[in-house]
Amino acid sequence: MIVVDSLEAGKGNWINKPDNYSLENGKLQLTTALNTDFWRQTYYGFQRHTGHAYGFYVENDFTLQVKIMANFCHLYDQAGIFLQDDEHHWVKAGIEFNDDLSSIGCVVTRKTSDWSTGLFPGDPQTFWMRTTLENEALRIQYSTDGKKWPLLRLCHWPDIKNRFIGVMGCTPEREGLEITFDEFRLGSPLSKSLHDLT
Repeated sequence: MIVVDSLEAGKGNWINKPDNYSLENGKLQLTTALNTDFWRQTYYGFQRHTGHAYGFYVENDFTLQVKIMANFCHLYDQAGIFLQDDEHHWVKAGIEFNDDLSSIGCVVTRKTSDWSTGLFPGDPQTFWMRTTLENEALRIQYSTDGKKWPLLRLCHWPDIKNRFIGVMGCTPEREGLEITFDEFRLGSPLSKSLHDLT
């Protein structure tokens, strides 16, 4: 199992590299380009695979955890974590600005996208995301303080030999969202019980 304790670690890969980004002192800072998004068909009818994602390819089960900072203020501004098997099968989860509020949500895409969302209970300018894949179960959690980790989503995710996992940022309606990712760690699955919130 690959163990990565910094986004500066070698063998990182981009999906749609932004023009403006930096990788320094373990942090990734990026500025989103115009009309960037990940979405497939549902409700809107369009297909977009233009969002920015940075991460690593893994072959086994894992846990990823990261701290995310951004000022969400325009419709569909978003940042969080991203898992991809291919352009038809992927997951994104994090903060997304909609209905004039920053919401915590998740999009699971198996050829077409679904979207589950709810109000974020903390300060959306700083939050944490964690995802664990173990025994074909994908568990997604969020945190307002980096200590308590409520469940956001639990879904089946079939095993394949090589997949992308990392962080993402998108601005479907504009450009210029500045996002910072820090405290990144990718390693073996935590193997905690479902209702263990630590």
